[in-house]
Amino acid sequence: MSAAEPIQEFFSIGEVCDLTDLKPHVLRYWESQFRFLSPAKNRSGNRVYQRREVELILLVKHLLYTEKYTIEGARQKVDEQRKGGDLRSAARAALTVQTLDSLETELKELIRFLSADK
Repeated sequence: MSAAEPIQEFFSIGEVCDLTDLKPHVLRYWESQFRFLSPAKNRSGNRVYQRREVELILLVKHLLYTEKYTIEGARQKVDEQRKGGDLRSAARAALTVQTLDSLETELKELIRFLSADK
């Protein structure tokens, strides 16, 4: 039996961009707008995001792009969820939505690819 791969806990800005489908300048802007998004910096001065921050980024993305909140509205919503103790579950739900959206996109591309073969 092989040991399970360790879960990655820290991510570079490039990895976060790949995971969230966001541009680096968007992440940097959100850091200025949402005080809970404040990645540490390594010795080289590069941003290092924790898994929890990636989940919060996906929550912010969901609130802004799917739920159509303004920056201020998203900030208030996250504050409400934090005070109500629902922040972790809301962030996980946003991660699930992101995962399902990605799967749907990949399946559509696969169907297009398979249909083009005929």
